Amino acid sequence: MQQADFADLDAFTAVARARGFRAAAGPRNVSASSLSEAVRRLETRLGVRLLNRTTRSVTPTEAGQRLLERLSPALSDVALALDEVNAFRDSPTGTLRLNVPVVTAKVTLPRLIPKFLAQNPGVAVEIVADDSFIDVLAAGFDAGVRYDERLDKDMIAVPLSGPQRFVIVGAPAYFAAHGRPTHPREVLDHACIRHRFASGASYPWEFEKDGEVIRLNPPGRLTTTDSDLKLAACEAGVGLLATFEDFAAESIAAGRLETVLADWLPPFSGPYLYYPSRRHMPAPLRAFVDFVKAERGA
Repeated sequence: MQQADFADLDAFTAVARARGFRAAAGPRNVSASSLSEAVRRLETRLGVRLLNRTTRSVTPTEAGQRLLERLSPALSDVALALDEVNAFRDSPTGTLRLNVPVVTAKVTLPRLIPKFLAQNPGVAVEIVADDSFIDVLAAGFDAGVRYDERLDKDMIAVPLSGPQRFVIVGAPAYFAAHGRPTHPREVLDHACIRHRFASGASYPWEFEKDGEVIRLNPPGRLTTTDSDLKLAACEAGVGLLATFEDFAAESIAAGRLETVLADWLPPFSGPYLYYPSRRHMPAPLRAFVDFVKAERGA
């Protein structure tokens, strides 16, 4: 097989798994047009259409699906063979591709990634901060980060941090003007700042105390996907905000925000690095897993 043939097969596999040229291009650090050209070249060589393309979706044809099913194990074997050679190096080389929630990129990874890169000079890291809960493996990532309730059961999960907490915060001026809620249900009488995920979902605020669980959907005076905007609006007195304690820690310490209902907000498990259960892992991922475990004292 010529080198160009292998590259085109690899491009087709990436696009078919990700169900899109742009989705496949990002993790591979190439342009969507280059992947499109590679697939067209392969289709011309084989004389059969492999992908159905519309303005909204890219899906394999019947022939494309059959080719994908046969190619995937073979390409995985090639990748594993190269990684076995990589294991003989003094330090791993290659690229680690991670898909993580936005809050993990802002709160947890800044203390981990610089140290990991310093210890592994041959590894490059690509991180996409994304709250849409895509199939990260199909999209070409080596691993992802999720919270406990979002983990697939057939994945290996390694904790990235200790327990975390949500807090309800507001500006001192807001509390002076509107008072402080002393029970979760009183939140419904306040202006609130809500988060909207890329999927369009806006999850309820959850409180728990002495076995009682209360879930509320307070009215949103401001709703946004941007965490920085939420925090700035809360500091400006727009309303109450439910957010990660670590994300608001600096504002709380500086007195720009104050917490309420702390006894209704117990800690919960922090984020987990997750990846498929398999005997061989890409060398950069293995290095990162070992690094995370060492940092956590596992």
